[in-house]
Amino acid sequence: MGLAKRVNAQLDLFDHGVLVHGVTANLLCIRHAPKARCMMRQTTYSQEWSAYNQAQVNEKSQFQSLLYELCQNLVEPIQHMGRPRVPLADRIYAAVFKTYSTVSCRRFMSDLQEATRRGYLSMMPHYNSIFRYLESEELTAYLRQLIIESSLPLKCVEFDFAVDSSGFCTGQYGQWLTAKYGAAKIVNKENWLKVHLMCGVKTNIVTSVEVTSRNAGDSPQFAPLVEQTSRNFVMNQVSADKAYSSSKNLSLVLVKGAQPFIAFRNNANATGKQQSAVWKRMFHLYQYNQDEFMRHYHKRSNVETTFSMIKAKFGERLRSKSHTAQVNEVLCKILCHNLCCVVQSIYELGIEPTFLAE
Repeated sequence: MGLAKRVNAQLDLFDHGVLVHGVTANLLCIRHAPKARCMMRQTTYSQEWSAYNQAQVNEKSQFQSLLYELCQNLVEPIQHMGRPRVPLADRIYAAVFKTYSTVSCRRFMSDLQEATRRGYLSMMPHYNSIFRYLESEELTAYLRQLIIESSLPLKCVEFDFAVDSSGFCTGQYGQWLTAKYGAAKIVNKENWLKVHLMCGVKTNIVTSVEVTSRNAGDSPQFAPLVEQTSRNFVMNQVSADKAYSSSKNLSLVLVKGAQPFIAFRNNANATGKQQSAVWKRMFHLYQYNQDEFMRHYHKRSNVETTFSMIKAKFGERLRSKSHTAQVNEVLCKILCHNLCCVVQSIYELGIEPTFLAE
């Protein structure tokens, strides 16, 4: 089936699911969307405290076990010359576990000694070596792949996804001159990395991630996030804010067999000749079925929760100084978050994860 036919077929299914079942929705103008969101009844969720408490009590032990299993699938690069290197699995385990601890490398060494005693490491590294591990460019690709693999145990429960971006500050400042009110002055501004991710709305597991500079746009990162997630997960819905509103992104979600719930900008319209048929049909669904649309779009708030979980638990500031180390550090934070989500799902959903290769 061609691309256009696949998009039209998915739109027909979307129309049936939203228009037919949402005929009683109030016809609201697009300008009233913020007011409609405020008028919606807030949904609350009960917490299974018994399972939650067990997960928190056993998280650190389970985290180390899962991280060890995850690292065992790594293929050791061939070394042609030089002194024997520390195994790749040991380097990644030490770097990720150190990020999980949120303490300095010197204070972290007692935890690393215990991990070595349990057999999670083949050798005990020096605390300065962990900094060198994060400086390695080859570590970036492995961390990205481990983030994807750590999400796979939850593909049986995650079908709806949300996309957004957030910044992680580096503690470094840049200077530039600005002319304002007729006078030039030096402005100090803190630098930060921008993290774009897609997560499941049920468990907050991160299924794909992109790390860019602070000035990178959100919309161009939408396609790689969706493409990567669709390789491993069955996608039913994708929610995103108006920063991702474009005909290309809408069509991509439909081609992947999912229904897009992407908000439109305030100045959006369906009258321009440059707008595609997909854009026009989705715009009318957004404009004339606000209640039904917002009921699904509300799931987008889970990606905000995901960022809040990562920053609250592992810190929003990056301690590394070089760009490569900063990228690796933020990827380690996301991998730690994923493993914590897996641990939580073990107790709340009865998931039995395994990362060992058959």
